[in-house]
Amino acid sequence: MSPQIAVLIPCLNEERSIATVVSDFASALPGAPIYVYDNNSTDRSVELASKAGAITAFETCQGKGHVVRRMFLDVDADIYVLVDGDNTYDAGAAVRMIEALTAEDLDMVVARRIVEGQDVWRRGHRIGNHLFTHAISLFFGRKLKDVLSGYRVFSRRFVQSFAGIAEGFEIEAELTVHALTRGMRMRELDAPYRGRGAGSESKLETWTDGFRILRFIAREYYASIGRTTSPATSVNRKSRP
Repeated sequence: MSPQIAVLIPCLNEERSIATVVSDFASALPGAPIYVYDNNSTDRSVELASKAGAITAFETCQGKGHVVRRMFLDVDADIYVLVDGDNTYDAGAAVRMIEALTAEDLDMVVARRIVEGQDVWRRGHRIGNHLFTHAISLFFGRKLKDVLSGYRVFSRRFVQSFAGIAEGFEIEAELTVHALTRGMRMRELDAPYRGRGAGSESKLETWTDGFRILRFIAREYYASIGRTTSPATSVNRKSRP
């Protein structure tokens, strides 16, 4: 039997793009249910997503991290495609990402964003992504290129093992660290990335969210150091004459 694929789209005030995203993924992955989880939108996002064919649901705790955890708890599938509702990611890349996940028995495939021109990303976001990617690569011993990508494909094993504590946009860093610290198999795959449409604005706050992401990475790094020091090792050291 073919694996059951589910598309998960967290959404906050994306009425300008959400219908297009739903339609594009319906075309790229025919038969896959598409779930749009709304996070207290004040526009017509839910209405337009539903009209486009999505299954809509709600998470009232504000923050992308809360939404992702709710989707992981609610939706049952063999393969999960997580993507933002802002129409910046290419739906067609999901096919290649799923093929890589299944052919290589991976737990997570991350879309490494390939952009044309510097004006697609705000300068602060570009610098922040480079900084956080370098930090995670350094701290956790795996060379990566785009740890903050919002476009990912997961195995059932990954989703069932993920509890998570992130509330906001640090969720992408947490997903990456979860894979690295638990020995899960992952890879990055190049995918086109385009700018938001006119009138659409990123919800990511450069300084506030950037500090939260950096704090999370530091906390996870020191926690990983603690996990490598076993109680048995400490006892043996104390018992030496």
